[in-house]
Amino acid sequence: MDFFEHQELARRTSTRLVVLFVLAVIGVVIAVNVVASFIYLGIVENANLFVGRRGLPKGFYATNTLVTLALIGGGTWWEIQRLRAGGDAVAAMVGARPVDPSTGDLLERRLLNVVEEMALASGVAVPRVYLMDDEPSINAFAAGHSVNDAVIAVTRGALTRLSRDELQGVIGHEFSHILNGDMRLNLRLIGVLFGLLMIAMFGRFLMEMSRGGRNGKGGAGGLVIAGLALWIVGYVGVIFGRLIKAAVSRQREYLADASAVQFTRNRDGIGGALRKIGGLAQGGEPGSRIAHPNAETLSHLFLGAARPSFVSGLFATHPPLGARIKRIFGRELPPLPAQELPLAEALGVSAAAVSEA
Repeated sequence: MDFFEHQELARRTSTRLVVLFVLAVIGVVIAVNVVASFIYLGIVENANLFVGRRGLPKGFYATNTLVTLALIGGGTWWEIQRLRAGGDAVAAMVGARPVDPSTGDLLERRLLNVVEEMALASGVAVPRVYLMDDEPSINAFAAGHSVNDAVIAVTRGALTRLSRDELQGVIGHEFSHILNGDMRLNLRLIGVLFGLLMIAMFGRFLMEMSRGGRNGKGGAGGLVIAGLALWIVGYVGVIFGRLIKAAVSRQREYLADASAVQFTRNRDGIGGALRKIGGLAQGGEPGSRIAHPNAETLSHLFLGAARPSFVSGLFATHPPLGARIKRIFGRELPPLPAQELPLAEALGVSAAAVSEA
């Protein structure tokens, strides 16, 4: 299978996973209706509240469905609005600084040149560029709501440890996230997860309400049962949502790796960068780890796992490095040493050229 086939496979899998996310929301709505019907009938029967009435009231399921969707939709909208600040704000969250377009630093100049080249290769407008000065690891991310407000941020380690071709592969990977709408997709998934959490929060609210009616014969007990049931349904929905979100993120990483090869026409670029992340981690150094406290919140945005302790398992936002490398090269390859490169080697020029600069 070549990288074009890998791209198509990743797109198809991502689409199926997004559909699965929608089905998970539908499942939550159905579960709420089932729980609500059992609780309602139980309260009516035990408390004898509506004498002569049998079964559920007219429009019961429709009302429950509308209320549930309103909670999920409202929570989703609220979270998305909260994150509307754009790529510049996301970069600030991890302490990144904007790279001055007129910088005289040769490594920063190389970074800007590579970003411009990849913008041309991908047909995307040149994004603003940020640098995480305090991060010695090899990592990068793209953030923003659209192509027009996108930013690309890289770590200091990516500048000092990667060759020009490898840096080009990393930037090509990030341009894939911009071009394929991954930033917007990730934002929406985060929003829906918060919406699902609203169901659990509403269940907790009902349990809190029951405290004021402890002396009632059936009302307070019914609120406790209803609240507990909704709390459980909500958190089960969140867990499944996180599983699907992680799976979507893993597939988009495969797609971005394949797109990086397409943009650069060089497997050794992104492939070499990933192998160096492995080599850096093997040497007891940070690998792709991001030390900033907000890294975990933004972990799904990064090139590599920002928190290495979460690189395996169903909740991992990134595929294993070995699997990514094998997809790129078609075979397993060992990690590469990732020491900081001499400036001339990093720039891909002679030592004399560096001296003249």
